[in-house]
Amino acid sequence: MNIGLTGGIATGKSTVSAWLVQHGAALVDADLIAREIMMPGHPVLQQVRERFGAHMLNEDGTLNRKQLGEHIFTHPEERQALEGITHPAIRALIHSRVAELEAADPQRLVIADIPLLLEARDAYRFDEIMVVYVPREIQLQRLMQRDGLTAEQAEKRLAAQMDIEEKKRIADIVIDNSGTPEQTQQQLQQFWESKRLV
Repeated sequence: MNIGLTGGIATGKSTVSAWLVQHGAALVDADLIAREIMMPGHPVLQQVRERFGAHMLNEDGTLNRKQLGEHIFTHPEERQALEGITHPAIRALIHSRVAELEAADPQRLVIADIPLLLEARDAYRFDEIMVVYVPREIQLQRLMQRDGLTAEQAEKRLAAQMDIEEKKRIADIVIDNSGTPEQTQQQLQQFWESKRLV
């Protein structure tokens, strides 16, 4: 069985994925894959170099993330070009890793942690979607605390994502992470037992 895991910024997705892994699930992490395809020698980094110029790389051949980030931030149309290069490669790798893990151990739960899963859900196929949820006001407080942001900065980041209530509505499984860690763990335990993963 495989599950696409998502949530919103500062909802506690990594806490939930860590619990699942601790209990035996295999994890495919989209953020790690996004870094992997930008390593020297990877064809995706080569495509980025060809599209945006060699000056986007450091002297050692690694991606200058800061420079590329500033470039796409000041030229929004360039962001689409970058996503056009990176997103298909990330999705393909996620699907192949999930398939490999399922083939290696069909009884094991495979979790794919994908921050923007629901924003691109037509591109993914999972047995179920799990959303880590907290109400927007808690999300805002946690984000400000975690990243040292003002309310305005945090609001902007939240506004750039699909609304958490919408994600909750679409989800097959909702883990409400607005209470205590014990309450979250209890929900995860119930989920685990309901899938006979014990």
